[in-house]
Amino acid sequence: MAKLIVADDHPLFRSALINAISNNFSLTTTIETDSFETTCTALEQHPDTDLLLLDLHMPGNCGFLGLIQLRKNLPCLPIVVISASEELDVIRRVMAFGASAYIPKSATPVDIAEALNQVLAGELWVPNHLAKAVFNHSNHDTEQDMDLAARVAQLTQQQYKVLYYLTEGWLNKQIAYDLAISEATVKAHITAIFRKLGVSNRTQVVIQAQRLTLEAPVNKAIAKFSPSHR
Repeated sequence: MAKLIVADDHPLFRSALINAISNNFSLTTTIETDSFETTCTALEQHPDTDLLLLDLHMPGNCGFLGLIQLRKNLPCLPIVVISASEELDVIRRVMAFGASAYIPKSATPVDIAEALNQVLAGELWVPNHLAKAVFNHSNHDTEQDMDLAARVAQLTQQQYKVLYYLTEGWLNKQIAYDLAISEATVKAHITAIFRKLGVSNRTQVVIQAQRLTLEAPVNKAIAKFSPSHR
């Protein structure tokens, strides 16, 4: 019996996934969340969660950045990434950043049950036909990403939120309003982000963060930036 949090912003997919899991897997409780923020709240409210099923494209998750933050804050919680992508690079990076399994959305209910059972038994899981290519691979880019991930993991939860907004091209006053903090506090967070990521301006922050996101928000974000902390 296991307690799961299913984090995905598409209600129909969450429902289908929970149905597929319940038919092949023994559950006690399933909690549904639709954003990175609600997922973090659910994890705080349910510290006895056995597994987190995480969608990389969920609002606020910003690709791999959310996974890195969750791995830092909850080092013992098994995180299973579920994604429509079956790109080897994406799967390799997900596993390198600390996920216990990678389940493509094309997986069968039997595959999903097998993955969850292996993860609960302390094993890693990726689709069988991809396992060799995923685990027997290393390159310089992956090492650089791991170094950057370690830097991102130094960010506080509030600094992570500010970083997410920076990748979206938000101005300081917009960030301050949404987080209900002062612009001075936003600037202090940005300064801390600069220091921890080893950069000197907002453009460099976005370029660095882009390496850990699935899309490329860098162009729209850079267009709004000047070297100052606006």
